[in-house]
Amino acid sequence: MLKIGMKAPQFSLMNQNGGKISLNNLLGKKVVLYFYPKDMTSGCTKESCDFRDNFEKFEDADCVIIGVSADSIKSHKKFEEKYYLPFTLLSDEKKTVLEKYGVWKEKSMYGRKYFGIERTTFVIDEKGKIQNIYPKVKVTNHIKEILKDLDN
Repeated sequence: MLKIGMKAPQFSLMNQNGGKISLNNLLGKKVVLYFYPKDMTSGCTKESCDFRDNFEKFEDADCVIIGVSADSIKSHKKFEEKYYLPFTLLSDEKKTVLEKYGVWKEKSMYGRKYFGIERTTFVIDEKGKIQNIYPKVKVTNHIKEILKDLDN
């Protein structure tokens, strides 16, 4: 179980443009790493568009925004293009990073159990340590909460 102050687990995944992104390459910047269940679904679209609509505020705070789901690179590219997302989306089809960050969990809907991504956001500081964790994210006001915490 990851906790605030721990070193963030390293990763290296492909983005929506087919480029490899590694956490190591982002040292020196704050990283807002948000895990979401699925491209093009209502909650995930709202969350991603909220990040898009506040993108400049995150840039002003010297933050990089990265979204991660188990969707394919092709799916991420369509999602990015449809909603004009100005940040990186990483594809974790093998679920290795999802498991490292503890967001791949058993869920239940209508009595049926299945595994999926628990919507969670991590803020990682310039030295690669976890500064904040937002588990079981409720999309409404989530961005405001992160920005407020970044100001402190």
